[in-house]
Amino acid sequence: MSEDEPAREPIEEDARIDALEKRLAAAQQREEQRNRPQGSGADANYRSGNRVLADLLGGLLGGTVIGYAIGYFTGTNPWGLLVGLFLGIVVAFRNIIRAANQGPGE
Repeated sequence: MSEDEPAREPIEEDARIDALEKRLAAAQQREEQRNRPQGSGADANYRSGNRVLADLLGGLLGGTVIGYAIGYFTGTNPWGLLVGLFLGIVVAFRNIIRAANQGPGE
């Protein structure tokens, strides 16, 4: 062989290799996004639990206060208190069921 000619011709860039590198880079980017920690983990569950607790306590306390006030002004105090408490419980559970159907992130 002569010294002027190389034994093999250099391989030119192939379009398939470029396409493969682009697909590989896109797949790595998707994998990084998928493995990135999301904000909807324990924080979202903690917020949902706090919302359920607030709905329950707010319904109970609100119903009790409003029922007592209505019973006090109308003179039917034990029954006004019980009706208000019952309505507060109904409203609290309705809000809790509505929140459970929506999901934590909504």
